[in-house]
Amino acid sequence: MSGGAGEPHAATVAFTLDGQWLTARAGESILDAALRHGFDIPHLCLGRGLRPAGNCRACVVEIDGERALAASCCRVPTPGMSVHARSERARRSRDMVLELLLAEMPASGHKWLDADGTLPHGELSAAAARAGVHVRPQLQADRRPQPPADESHPAMIVNLDACIQCTRCVRACRETQVNDVIGYAWRGESTRIVFDLDDPLGESSCVACGECVQACPTGALSARSRDGSQVVDRQVDTVCPYCGVGCLITCNVRDERIVGVDGRDGPANRSRLCVKGRFGLDYVHHPQRLTRPLIRLAGAAKDAAAAACPGDWRALFREASWEEALALASGRFRELRERHGARTLAGFGSAKGSNEEAYLFQKLVRTGFGSNNVDHCTRLCHASSVTALLEAVGSGAVSNPVSDVRDAELIFLIGCNPTVNHPVAATWMKNAARRGARIVVADPRGTDIGRHAWRQLRFRADSDVAMLNALIHTVIDEGLADADFIRRRVENYEALREQVKRFSPEAMAPLCGIPAATLREVARAFARARSAMILWGMGVSQHVHGTDNARCLIALCAVTGQIGRPGTGLHPLRGQNNVQGASDAGLIPMMLPGYQRISDPAARRRFEDFWRLPLDERPGYTVVEILNLALAAESDPDKVRGMYIMGENPAMSDPDLNHARQALASLRHLVVQDLFMTETAWLADVVLPASAWLEKTGTVTNTDRMLQLGRRVLQPPGDARADLWIVQRMARGLGLDWHYPGEECGVAAVFEEMRQAMPSLIGGISWQRLQQQGSVTYPCLDADDPGQPIVFIDRFPTASGRLRLVPADLVSADETPDADYPFVLITGRQLEHWHTGSMTRRTRVLDAIEPLPTVALNGSDMAALSLRPGDLVTVQSRRGEVVMHARADAGTPAGTMFMPFAYHEAAANLLTNAALDPAARIPELKYCAVRLRRGGRIGAATGYARTAPDADAD
Repeated sequence: MSGGAGEPHAATVAFTLDGQWLTARAGESILDAALRHGFDIPHLCLGRGLRPAGNCRACVVEIDGERALAASCCRVPTPGMSVHARSERARRSRDMVLELLLAEMPASGHKWLDADGTLPHGELSAAAARAGVHVRPQLQADRRPQPPADESHPAMIVNLDACIQCTRCVRACRETQVNDVIGYAWRGESTRIVFDLDDPLGESSCVACGECVQACPTGALSARSRDGSQVVDRQVDTVCPYCGVGCLITCNVRDERIVGVDGRDGPANRSRLCVKGRFGLDYVHHPQRLTRPLIRLAGAAKDAAAAACPGDWRALFREASWEEALALASGRFRELRERHGARTLAGFGSAKGSNEEAYLFQKLVRTGFGSNNVDHCTRLCHASSVTALLEAVGSGAVSNPVSDVRDAELIFLIGCNPTVNHPVAATWMKNAARRGARIVVADPRGTDIGRHAWRQLRFRADSDVAMLNALIHTVIDEGLADADFIRRRVENYEALREQVKRFSPEAMAPLCGIPAATLREVARAFARARSAMILWGMGVSQHVHGTDNARCLIALCAVTGQIGRPGTGLHPLRGQNNVQGASDAGLIPMMLPGYQRISDPAARRRFEDFWRLPLDERPGYTVVEILNLALAAESDPDKVRGMYIMGENPAMSDPDLNHARQALASLRHLVVQDLFMTETAWLADVVLPASAWLEKTGTVTNTDRMLQLGRRVLQPPGDARADLWIVQRMARGLGLDWHYPGEECGVAAVFEEMRQAMPSLIGGISWQRLQQQGSVTYPCLDADDPGQPIVFIDRFPTASGRLRLVPADLVSADETPDADYPFVLITGRQLEHWHTGSMTRRTRVLDAIEPLPTVALNGSDMAALSLRPGDLVTVQSRRGEVVMHARADAGTPAGTMFMPFAYHEAAANLLTNAALDPAARIPELKYCAVRLRRGGRIGAATGYARTAPDADAD
């Protein structure tokens, strides 16, 4: 609002700009205030979210009483200051800057071309056009020699002939993303932007986040595209379909293809993206997309071994109409239910789809199949975290958002690799470290975030409880516990104190491999910090003692009082884009929507009344248990005979894949709903072509408990259909009378029903509110509730209102190294690939950066085995073997190897152990014994992005 009438607010400053009174917010620059009030002052070196630099001089203004012109992006107004942006002196200076910069530009631009080609140099051309600036011929004739283009990177092109040295890319890389790749080197007219030690971009340490591309105002740094331009037909705002951070994005669409992606100013990402979000969405256009329903040919046997190398589906399947495929899919489920009972049917839903899809899928299984045998990938990632959190604090969700690390004095990271798995979340941690926060990284492996750490705890794999109990022991033993918090808000403290007496750092140091002095130092720092926050990943949860690991983390927070305040609390980082939402919606076997236990008669009666159908009172079986039951004897009354799998790929994601694939192949009836012929779809009886995330409208819930609205960008290809449509048609085939009117298969109506089912979480979030705001954090109880990013402030949602401590004792891994299998195998993700690779390995850029399966080994182990990087090796466990390329990695401890699980030709889960955590029923994917030998023959080529006929089209 304009000033002049009445007294300005105490937090604002009143000044005049070209004779008009304006108000600037506290700390706001002249330029920011002017832009907010609608004034147009040219500016080039100030980018969205970047620190002002003031080096382009395109935004200078004249200030009364001052001799020199001032850069308005760096200058904060003072009360009564008189500023002139339109004065002759300021205007001529700015015009000269724009003309000189334009004179250095190449004859044709590199990006941001308008349809008529009038803005060949992006923001520079736009600013010059608004100012009426043109380059005089004599200046254009005096252009200096220009460097050649650098096209060494698969995602980006460097054209320094268009660089104006605004340093936006430097600040984006070094200060926003904190990747420290781009620098400003040399002197005088030789000054230029460089990558690392003046390396080609493709040979540098660049992680391809593309932040520099988004920041560049002229196209000197640009994304590759088919014709070199970024002319678009439309732009659509949605949510990134990858990890649980929940970045908001804008998709640029031309000719019904996504040609570019920009980060939006969302609450979780503030315009930041990673390589997957920016360059990994072209999988939706891959020629291997399923576009027609498929039915297995009569007599075409299911071969579990064939799932390891899928080929041409036409050898085993035929195309069918939707009517025929749906009738067969639902009809056989009805037959199995009537002949063998409801418990013999099961469903795997997806954390890669929307909340609405997850809600309807679990409702279909519970009311259409008649059992609670419904699960999804949470069972393979954070079930142990959820179990421990529910028993301790009464909620399975995070206490504070990731971005709360900005208020933390100490950040404790354990069992997670955020720069790889949650890259945008990692930027907040790196930003916090630069501001002085202490980061403690606890992980057997050395990871990239470690270079920003105050202390690294490289504990021995499988010794989590020993190390964490030693920290808790130190806090209690040295009188650092928060006695007041414990007295008011904690129960069962005495049992914990008694349990950890024998876990002194001195006693645990030999077990976990961390010096006692270091353990005590970290414990003291955590307890004494004004605010300390714990974030963890699947390195904590995927163990037979995963629930105990999480119990220890909860106890460490509780005894120090580090919860319920900004910069504190517990945050299990979610791996897929909707793990949190799918769990909230009831896609787990023992919980109804909103974490209401199926074994609770009151909760069960409420849903029976709500859905008007009876429910099984027994909790269902989990992912691994369901596959075990698929191989049970025919006489077993709970033998699973039929499965409906939506958007999951257990033939790649489950442990002990030979066993899992055999179980899937043994099913009487398997229906798979997906985008591609995945390893799981290869074993199906009916395959239903589904919609990608970018082809639907719906909500997802990120790791911060933030409900966000994604909008449809494209139509599904061919005869593929929206997942909501398919699930509703399957429900009708099972005899359910569902009616969800409205656009896009009634998504708003489904959301409204889901909101009624979970009032304690999202009761205050209407569809209309989401359309207006885009993102709302739960719990949100009514329309006036802004949402609660930080919870447990005054009490915990338990019966007593207190946090209940559960002591943990030492439990060894189910399988430990021995003379026959001397190595420990740790599995995980790569930055470029995600989950089972069915999406990312069908993208041009991601597959080009990481095309081959590798196993990371310590240099000492490689030397002992006479291995060189790139050599083929065979890794073998008691369950299977794979062949892949050796990769030297100093971060991998001796005696340990690390393997990503996204490569079906070298599937890591052929090796992993299906042993379960007894409390959470989660498999021990992060630890098993293996051996290694030189040589071997790698599996068949994937036939993914590298062999696609138009793989380089985008």
